[in-house]
Amino acid sequence: MSRKYKFYNKEGLYFVSFATVYWIDIFIRDEYFDVIIESLNYCRKKKKMEVYAFCLMPSHVHLIFRAGDANPGDLLRDFKTFTSKKMQASIEGNNQESRKEWILWMMGKAGSANSNIKKKQFWQQHNKPIELWSPYVIDQKLSYIHNNPVEAGFVLEPEHWKYSSAIDYSGGKGLLEIDLI
Repeated sequence: MSRKYKFYNKEGLYFVSFATVYWIDIFIRDEYFDVIIESLNYCRKKKKMEVYAFCLMPSHVHLIFRAGDANPGDLLRDFKTFTSKKMQASIEGNNQESRKEWILWMMGKAGSANSNIKKKQFWQQHNKPIELWSPYVIDQKLSYIHNNPVEAGFVLEPEHWKYSSAIDYSGGKGLLEIDLI
């Protein structure tokens, strides 16, 4: 793994991006988005995660965070492990999910190809953490995160994407309490 994709500074501010296996568009239903929002909220309150920006897209998550008094790698690992299990249970229990069998099969396929996974794999393993060490880099990543739904053609303005902190940066109140940069 490249040196630039590791958590070296435990107190650092980081940009991370992580995706579902095979870039499957999972986050298309409110209940799936809610799993991630509720988990981020839990991490903020109970694990001292400082969330400065986020954007949930259909197949991936962007996040700017600081680990508070923990190791950022451990915190993110725990978050991804919990949400993986919770998402799998949500998909399995959703009778309205028309792609249920296919999604579970794809997660099983990814899990069987990975010696670290016992059954199904939800998230790809890499996070590509980038420490945000200057105001320029922070602004660049903040803009990238908030403009992702615009670039994808989902909305015309960043603050119109419900599952993003862009609304907080435009003076509104989003779904998740964040720490403004």
